[in-house]
Amino acid sequence: MVKAQDSAGELIAGRYRLLEAVLREEGRACWHGEDIAFGRPVVLTWTRLAEHRGEGTREPAADRIMRAAEILGPACPGRVAAVLDVVEEPGFVWTVTERPPGAPLTELLGHEPLDHVRAARIGLGVLDVLTAAHLEGVHHGELGPSQVWSDEHGTVTVTGFGVTAATDSTRVTSPSYASPEQARGEGGAPAADFWALGAMMYALVEGRPAVQDRGQMDATLRAVDRLPVRPPVSAGPLAPAIQGLLRWNPVERVPEAVVREALTRILRQNLEETTPPEEPPAFPGPGGDLREENTDEGRTGHTRRGRFAGRPVVLGGMLAVTVVALAVLAAVGGLPGGDDTSASGSAPSGTAAATPSAPSAPSTGSGARPGGTPSASATPSPSATAGATVPAGFSLYRAPQGFVVALPRGWKTLDTQSSDDLAYRVTFGASGDPRTLAVTYSTQLGPDPVAVWSELEPSLRAVSTGYERVGDIRPVTYRGRKGADMEWYSVSQGEQVRTFGRGFIIGGSRGFSLRWTTPADDWDTKPNRQALNVFLKTFDPKAD
Repeated sequence: MVKAQDSAGELIAGRYRLLEAVLREEGRACWHGEDIAFGRPVVLTWTRLAEHRGEGTREPAADRIMRAAEILGPACPGRVAAVLDVVEEPGFVWTVTERPPGAPLTELLGHEPLDHVRAARIGLGVLDVLTAAHLEGVHHGELGPSQVWSDEHGTVTVTGFGVTAATDSTRVTSPSYASPEQARGEGGAPAADFWALGAMMYALVEGRPAVQDRGQMDATLRAVDRLPVRPPVSAGPLAPAIQGLLRWNPVERVPEAVVREALTRILRQNLEETTPPEEPPAFPGPGGDLREENTDEGRTGHTRRGRFAGRPVVLGGMLAVTVVALAVLAAVGGLPGGDDTSASGSAPSGTAAATPSAPSAPSTGSGARPGGTPSASATPSPSATAGATVPAGFSLYRAPQGFVVALPRGWKTLDTQSSDDLAYRVTFGASGDPRTLAVTYSTQLGPDPVAVWSELEPSLRAVSTGYERVGDIRPVTYRGRKGADMEWYSVSQGEQVRTFGRGFIIGGSRGFSLRWTTPADDWDTKPNRQALNVFLKTFDPKAD
């Protein structure tokens, strides 16, 4: 039987010193260590390798692990532990990585159960990584609490990719988190990774695994395959997502997009409950008047057509494609910061769109609103001199990142994301306003913005509920710069929303995009048309 070296102070490969054991489990041990060649902290993970099955030549584990790291590094910057070295021996492998922030989830499981909000935040972080990995054709196969690290700020880092030889390999670690098909020896396709995600969230909120460890790998795997999972009792609104992922038949497990929507809804509702109330922007009624009504929940708020204007309903849709965009755009030179690709551009030329300051002609075909008549595309005015006069109801916002844009009064930053290559995305909105504006800066844009949108669209369609593009992807010129516009419908929290994306290249491979999302029913209202025009007229990148 292969045993892990377990002596503090021992050197692995003559270079990596074992300092402190972080965890020990079936088939796996993890140590804090030191790279004595460079004097830097590292994490060393010992993993038993599965017995090779089949007649083909086995690819060395070290090659698999390094190849997975090379693929996932650009697709999940900062979210997958950077692999520094791999030391393979007969029957086991040592993987040397940078030390992730925080600690593995196994430490959290040794304390009190987590509330459903924190478990949802961790689950969404893992889901982001799995989505990006699966898009790149990389499956984990050994996912469990010991492979997920998290800190007090909610940062999630996943380790252990590449250890599994293939989708039909037997599982060698964390048997309580194996899927039923893995327990039967049928391998670990993407559905098995999603089962493991559900099992981890179950353990976080319940304080125990969905299937208790029986002490021996085979006994635990038999229990996973044969015993029903008891419904969670402490998961609250997280329970449907957990139970949807823990369905015995992998074909019946809920899709990634549905899980993502459930998790983002929990986080969004928590943000609404914990954010101090602000005076929401006015939403005029059908007659142009502002009405204040009581909703069925007993809350008071500004409504439009009888709907309460709560926290932005579009955040879930925005987050739903962030990681998808990373994978797609990396291949075509697009933005690493999200799905609002910097395929933006300037004013339409020729017959590509309507004349300045007027909506474009109604789209045909896919431009028709589902269940209704075609809707005019609210293409904004292209005149857009940066720093234009700010109209009443707006104020000029100077971002720490350097750009300038006029925002409706009361709006603030809802979310900021950044990456190592200086790219970033900033999302703006306000409590009580279901609309959002996202500004993305990229340092790795491809030369053809229309092609970037085209490459992204299949992934948007795959992860967005009710996705339907409005008209064609339109090449445009924005202040003399090359770009493209794209619009689409999707559904968030049961409500149809519409998104307009415009971007532009400012030089070399650098560029910006603006993405404006509103409830579809309100798309053509005068306040929304005015807001979009103000954004494009006043936006100034200050980056060139």
